[in-house]
Amino acid sequence: MLVLSSPSGAGKTTLTRKLLESDSSVSMSVSATTRARRSNEVEGRDYLFVAPDKFEQMVSAGEFLEHATVFDHRYGTPRQPVLSALGRGRDVLFDIDWQGAQQLKEKAREDLVSIFILPPTHDELERRLRERAEDSDAVVAKRMAKAASEISHWPEYDYVIVNNELGRAVEQVRAILEAERTRRTRLVGVGEFVASLT
Repeated sequence: MLVLSSPSGAGKTTLTRKLLESDSSVSMSVSATTRARRSNEVEGRDYLFVAPDKFEQMVSAGEFLEHATVFDHRYGTPRQPVLSALGRGRDVLFDIDWQGAQQLKEKAREDLVSIFILPPTHDELERRLRERAEDSDAVVAKRMAKAASEISHWPEYDYVIVNNELGRAVEQVRAILEAERTRRTRLVGVGEFVASLT
């Protein structure tokens, strides 16, 4: 399980899309959310959009690996699709906040790699939020006010990337993924392979 977290506007969603385009062995974990769908979002690809009462039913039924409230909306990772992808030997990519990352770490520390994405500057973060043109000035101000709190969680992550140049940041994420795939403890069957060599 590969987690990418960042404050809004630092680029984690763009990084996840670029990684998915370049690596067919990675599946995206699609989160459920109670927030309204944006005009450019597709149900089932970007999020599973659910009513607040349905979300709470899913929480009560234990259907989430993690869930949290972010900017007054609920978000959660449905358990079954993730377990199914992992069972097929695929890596699963998560675009979640620090709260979700903490919950996943508590449940599956040995199977989790976490990366925190930082913006190059405070001003650049605000520029990116405004450039998206998806949120009102009030929402942008709220996201900027929350950014410092979110950024304070960077030491909880395995890796940190400053997203100054998108191509370089994508390469860094890919390098981390490749290194973690070859970690000795993750190589299924390597003991038997080594035995056949000796």
